[in-house]
Formats: sequence, structure tokens, C-alpha cells
Amino acid sequence: MEEVAADLPPGRALDLAAGEGRNALWLAERGWSVIAVDFSAVALERARSLAGQRLGEQAGRVELVKADVRDYVPEPGAFDLVVIAYLQVAQDVRRQVMRSAAGAVAAGGLLLVVAHDSDNLAHGTGGPQDPAVLYRANDVAADVDGAGLRVVRARARARPVEGAARDAIDAFFVAVRDAAPPA
Repeated sequence: MEEVAADLPPGRALDLAAGEGRNALWLAERGWSVIAVDFSAVALERARSLAGQRLGEQAGRVELVKADVRDYVPEPGAFDLVVIAYLQVAQDVRRQVMRSAAGAVAAGGLLLVVAHDSDNLAHGTGGPQDPAVLYRANDVAADVDGAGLRVVRARARARPVEGAARDAIDAFFVAVRDAAPPA
């Protein structure tokens, strides 16, 4: 997340499958207005508590939405950054969520996806042990093909895990919706 968003000017962000809001809070601390979507009321309550602690009077920068990402329909073309981190679901659900996320990216905006890569099962550490919910960055590229995004990065990358003998292997995907040419 930091690698991609640290130098971006603050804008509107969407964090799908936000969990306890780690990415949403990081963005809000840097001036972003963030909608964080997750199905877990417990996770969202934890995010609300953390927002109060970390953001104080600026906690309103993070809007928490309780919804299943399969049903959530984001505003089209409304977000400068859409983040999906470690959403490990079956291929049909993944494809649906990725297409919806791609549609939410504004002109000049980015889609960032990080997930446990399929290779993690045999060559990495941690993460889900069900191959049906693992995928590669190229799978995400195929999911959003035709959605008007240009792929910037689509690769596997190692992520050190403290105390583990091996690194985790993540799918790392970044795409941009090129800004419309001036009229």
C-alpha cells in the first residue's frame, strides 16, 4: 500500500474488504477521504475504535460501510484509489468484485490489489491453504480486461514474514485509468 500510495496527493479512496481498516486508516492519516467496506460488524467496530484513537476529530475521514463486497455497488468513476487487500474468494466472486472495483476508479485513479498468490501454497508461508481462493496478478488483469484500465504492474512478489523460514508470496497488481484528454 505504502509503496503505491505514499506519494499520491490525497483524494477519495475505496477500501473493499477492509477488515479492521488498516489501509483505510493509513490513507485517512494522510488526508484521504475513505470509504471502507466490510461484511464483519466486529471488524468495522474495531476500525471505528482505531479511527477514533488515531484520527481524533478527523475520524470522519473514514466512512465505514457494512456490506458484503459481492453485493456492494460503488459509485462509478468516483475514486482516485481503490484498494483490495487479501480478498481471498472463489474465482467467480473475485471476478465480480474486481470488475466492480475497476468501474469505481476515476480518471487518473488507481486500482491496487494485493493477495496471497497461488504460488504461496507450495513455495511461500501462511495464507489460505485452499487453492480455490488463491490467484495471481495476471488473474486480476484478466478480471478487469476491457474495463478501461491500463496495467502498471502485475507480478508475484515476496513479502518477509517475521519468524517464518520462508517469505510469503503475494500477487501484486496496479492499474490506472488514464485521464481523459482535454476537450
